[in-house]
Amino acid sequence: MTTIYHNPRCSKSRQTLALLEENGIQPDIRLYQKEPLNKSELEQLIAQLDIQPIELMRTKEAIYKELGLNKDSSDEERIKAMLNNPSLIERPIVVHSNKAKLGRPPENVLDLF
Repeated sequence: MTTIYHNPRCSKSRQTLALLEENGIQPDIRLYQKEPLNKSELEQLIAQLDIQPIELMRTKEAIYKELGLNKDSSDEERIKAMLNNPSLIERPIVVHSNKAKLGRPPENVLDLF
């Protein structure tokens, strides 16, 4: 089973979805901004990506600064911010066979298959 955490407004997310479909992969589509992640789901994605929470954050979003987040913020603060503000989560994320990849660039996700 393959899942894409997708934001249809994001060009990279749309490109990644199209790339999957061009390769015969029909993923489950999770519109994570409409159906927010819970804490365990977010922590699982971070583990599957094998990254730190800061690496999953869109640090250039205005809300990042508005929340007072910075390089010294704790992982717990970052996770809480992403749970409460899904727009802070980098996208797209593709999960397949218990592994995950960020679709930046979109071709990255093909390593999962």
